[in-house]
Amino acid sequence: MAGSFNLQNVVDTYKSCLSENKEIYIKYYIAGWRELVSFMNSLGSLFSFISKDAVSKIQIMETFLMGENGAHYLTVQSMVKFELNNKLVDFTQSGSHPESGCRTLLRLHRALRWLQLFLESLRTSTEDSKTSIMCSEAYNESLAQYHSWFIQTAARLAFRTLPGRDAFFEVMNAGSQQQVVAMLGEATPLISEVHQITEDLYAKNKLLELP
Repeated sequence: MAGSFNLQNVVDTYKSCLSENKEIYIKYYIAGWRELVSFMNSLGSLFSFISKDAVSKIQIMETFLMGENGAHYLTVQSMVKFELNNKLVDFTQSGSHPESGCRTLLRLHRALRWLQLFLESLRTSTEDSKTSIMCSEAYNESLAQYHSWFIQTAARLAFRTLPGRDAFFEVMNAGSQQQVVAMLGEATPLISEVHQITEDLYAKNKLLELP
């Protein structure tokens, strides 16, 4: 099961995510997501319905970062300010700016909550814990409400065929199970902090329910 994914890389990128005054660098946010996509891909095609969408969103964010207004996309905070000030966010599904940075990042933000919850469940799990149940519970608490019935059904069917806990720990490429648990204990609070800062910023600017 082991692939190119390494849990240490998740820790490193999310450590780099936050500036001293807790602004989120989009460059490292994307890098962290690339690691999480690698994690999902290590488990085969089961998560492709989420990882493919994440990859497309990462590419959109990279386009903003490399574009003529790239300086405004250095942090999530500067992006929100720039796009709102310049009316680049589509609040009405009118078709204008359908792929604004704010909307694109919101999709990643929602999926990040699912992964954060799932990784935290893995960290606190026991040998008897079923990954299918952990993954479903994390999904129901996060992404499910934003997915159509069709995608929800497909997701829940996919979760049923997940490999066991040992296979997930092996994919982490972080040593023994004890070492993996310790490193998850380092990774999940970092992801959680980045998620919470984004959540608070989006809530303050009424961006959490963008269509």
